[in-house]
Amino acid sequence: MSNLLIGLLSALVATNQAAVVSNLVVQTTGVRVNIPDPNDPVEKEYLSLLEKDDAAQEEADKWIRDHQAFEAAGAGTSRAALAARIEQRFESVRKAYDGFLQHHPKHTRARLAYGSFLNDTGQEDEAVVQWEKARELDPKNPAAWNNLANHYGHRGPVDKAFAYYEKALELNPREPVYLQNLATTTYLFRRDAMEYYKITEPQVFDRALELYRKALKLDPTNFILAHDLAQSYYGIKPLRTADALAAWKQALDLAHDDIEREGVYLHMARVELNSGLFEPARKHLLSVTNQIHLDLKNRLLRNLTQKENQGQTTNSPPAQTLETK
Repeated sequence: MSNLLIGLLSALVATNQAAVVSNLVVQTTGVRVNIPDPNDPVEKEYLSLLEKDDAAQEEADKWIRDHQAFEAAGAGTSRAALAARIEQRFESVRKAYDGFLQHHPKHTRARLAYGSFLNDTGQEDEAVVQWEKARELDPKNPAAWNNLANHYGHRGPVDKAFAYYEKALELNPREPVYLQNLATTTYLFRRDAMEYYKITEPQVFDRALELYRKALKLDPTNFILAHDLAQSYYGIKPLRTADALAAWKQALDLAHDDIEREGVYLHMARVELNSGLFEPARKHLLSVTNQIHLDLKNRLLRNLTQKENQGQTTNSPPAQTLETK
């Protein structure tokens, strides 16, 4: 049993568990973590606030699903009425956040949570205000930098997204989400990445792939992460066939169900088809039986038959990436 685990078990009987655990982690790993005391009245109020936030969003999601079902059946209220109902429900949460922060203006985690709530409900500019305040209050909190980087990655300037993701990783280099976010932004905004890092496009691809690999190493069972890594190979010319297939094989090993597995088969078949590997491509396509994938399977089979008849082989990547689920 490790010293860290022994210490954590010992902390369970301590009077101030939060302080004991925090000190233990610092001593054992060198990483400082702030673990709130669950018995603190402010912490209880904050956790209650998060519960209100989650409950409101879950309820709104249910109303939307119910509305869609009723609408499909030719019934239900208008969309305007639904929007007004959701807005009213969310207003109570906004007031709760505002009231809490009025009494606890330096509560960084509440500002981060409020920013996420505002962002989720379409109030991006207001979300940035809360995240910026959180960053000012605690510049060593990587979540604030990451959240702001997400915003700048979508709205610009992209250079700011690169810088903020890197700051988040400087503060917590072992968070796979930050690595994945930076990898995705680097891959999608290749021209900006070339200018920001002063590197060539092939080096941008290599940088993005390496970030994905680091993230997957930290979160080795994450199918979506493995899927993102594998799909990145579509943008590279010429296609790195062996590496792409190895990445899809890794994603295949992490698939949770037949739908995900067969989706990977389609990707593998597409890489093989466009690399002249017709026999394994047909084998993977014939392994696809789920109705949700049949249209794409049949299109790929037609392309495969056409290429086989023409006797063509090519190492060019597909002109259009495969849609993900």
